[in-house]
Amino acid sequence: MADSAMDPRDFLGIDASLSAEERDIRDAVREYARAELQPHVADWYETATLPARELAKGFGRLGVLGMHLEGYGCAGTSAVAYGIACRELEAVDSGLRSFVSVQGSLAMYAIHTWGSEEQRERWLPRMAAGEALGCFGLTEPDAGSDPASMRTRARRDGSDWVLDGTKMWITNGTVADVAVVWAQTDEGVRGFVVPTDTPGFAANEVKRKLSLRASLTAELVLDGVRLPADAVFPEVRGLRGPLSCLNEARFGILFGTVGAARACYEAALEYVLSREQFGHPLAAYQLTQRKLADLVVEVNRAGLLALHLGRLKDEGSLHHSQVSFGKLANVRAALDVARTARSLLGANGISLEYPVMRHMANLETVLTYEGTEEMHALSLGQAVTGIPAFRVG
Repeated sequence: MADSAMDPRDFLGIDASLSAEERDIRDAVREYARAELQPHVADWYETATLPARELAKGFGRLGVLGMHLEGYGCAGTSAVAYGIACRELEAVDSGLRSFVSVQGSLAMYAIHTWGSEEQRERWLPRMAAGEALGCFGLTEPDAGSDPASMRTRARRDGSDWVLDGTKMWITNGTVADVAVVWAQTDEGVRGFVVPTDTPGFAANEVKRKLSLRASLTAELVLDGVRLPADAVFPEVRGLRGPLSCLNEARFGILFGTVGAARACYEAALEYVLSREQFGHPLAAYQLTQRKLADLVVEVNRAGLLALHLGRLKDEGSLHHSQVSFGKLANVRAALDVARTARSLLGANGISLEYPVMRHMANLETVLTYEGTEEMHALSLGQAVTGIPAFRVG
């Protein structure tokens, strides 16, 4: 039996340092996730479907869409509170946290930070309520880690803008009402607010995925998409705009993956306590306990890191290289936890009756998106040496 003084699910008592408001948000999101999402997520994953509109309205009522933004129907919570919400959502599935991250930390954040007042008033209240869905078009088939090489182009035609190009791996693209699209112009990279019913805009579903199956992914095709002059973000130029949005999304990931790791650890702990072999529960064997100890260490270390970075963000002192540190370390830790937990479940570990293999497959995508492991490693390398090594020669 576990030591009565310790909580195996929060071994270091990390959540005890949360504020009352942060604990209330944790409890509300956890309760909603377990009641409304967890019973269905295995089926959504198996069938590669997601009731996006229904989910958006539920998330809107819960108040998690753009919850860390101020005004326009957004809750204006702390960064830590937003991170805790991401943690509880990703404890169910990375695709569900991605749904909320793309809406709030990419599409809504871009409009909130870089948009005109008219753009904010038109879109943000509806997006916060889950009445309108957004997506974020940066990555292209041939421009992933190197967004400066994007080929999507916006040209002026009189007072209008005309966009042509293709974006790839776009979460929520097939259900979005508005897309934030980044394109090359004669003035550098600029962002555009594109209603998805604009002629020339198409979103094609990406099928046959083996990861993030409870998430809708699209290819966006822009073929002569004509937009009025006020569709462009008025001030920001260059990669500063899209990279600031990615930094917000990465923050959600470094918290979210703690939830995925925790879910895998808890599933493994419950399993080895109840599964008997050779006349004893698996938990009684030394090799099993060594693996459990490794899981406890990784889950709690990742949780401490996320909370520390969240406090730095709330103080206004979080550097983007520290976000890279968190994303790199916590995704790596979560993957290690998932793989070890899968081994503890034996053959049952590959079944959708348990969450572990689903989390493990999802985390392979999380390792790649919003900056690959290699790109974040190079960000840390530059931070500690002062020498950028992103390009050869």
